[in-house]
Amino acid sequence: MMKNPVNLLVVLVALLLLLFFSMYTVDQRQAAIVFQLGEVVQINKKPGFYLKFPFIQNVRYFDTRILTLDAADPERFITSEKKNVLVDYFIKWRVFDVEKYYVSFNGDERRAENRLFQTVNDGMRAEFGRRTVHDVVSGERDDVMDLLRTKADQDARRFGVQVMDVRIKRVDLPTEVSESVYRRMEAERKRVANELRSTGSAEAEKIRADADRQREIIIAEAYRDAQRSKGEGDAKAAAIYAAAYGKNPEFYAFYRSMDAYRQSFNGKNDILVLQPNSEFFRYMKSPGGQARGGK
Repeated sequence: MMKNPVNLLVVLVALLLLLFFSMYTVDQRQAAIVFQLGEVVQINKKPGFYLKFPFIQNVRYFDTRILTLDAADPERFITSEKKNVLVDYFIKWRVFDVEKYYVSFNGDERRAENRLFQTVNDGMRAEFGRRTVHDVVSGERDDVMDLLRTKADQDARRFGVQVMDVRIKRVDLPTEVSESVYRRMEAERKRVANELRSTGSAEAEKIRADADRQREIIIAEAYRDAQRSKGEGDAKAAAIYAAAYGKNPEFYAFYRSMDAYRQSFNGKNDILVLQPNSEFFRYMKSPGGQARGGK
């Protein structure tokens, strides 16, 4: 039995270090491969604590979460119409067989992504080459993504990788094609606008002409009705005057003379040149209307 405390402490530290190097943990987001002299001896996918031979065995960890591979720049593809389109897409993938993944790519995530990118790119080039722009933009877009995911997953499983999804984010025309399309769209919109303006101007002229015609008709009918009413009024007035004259001609003559005097001498500066014996002064000379002899 060791009685030297220093030796006991050294032994305890050595045991702790041995235990420390003999244990390793696996996170729920990881899978671990135990190597012994470069050879795979154990694969642990479940989370927990595990033991290994220290200094002889080593452990490498691999991320088993769903990862995203997003293209840095949109890729250019040619449709069946021989038109170029720019496609922006991403891939969802994960490691499901760690041993195959390690053997195929030596655990290098960049190499796995390059392989996935090449597989999906080739499949997308083939699918776009069989379809029109309308098909890949809206008509058969979902079908294209399902086919790409299926083909990419079949190829990737040979390397221990599962492709969860291939999603097209955006399909655009190249800049030079977009500008040409926009110019054609602008010209078409201007043509339609000019047609609408011409049609509107013609309709406006037609409405104005019809309004002017209706105005002239209304004015003419109003003038006709006014003249008719005026004629009827004049006729009634003449009839009234005639009836009144017939009842008392002398009074009627006197009334008309008084009215003539009032109208003639209405202003202070009015001048009237008549002969003294004019009939106009008949009632001024004699209230009874009888002309007097002499001057």
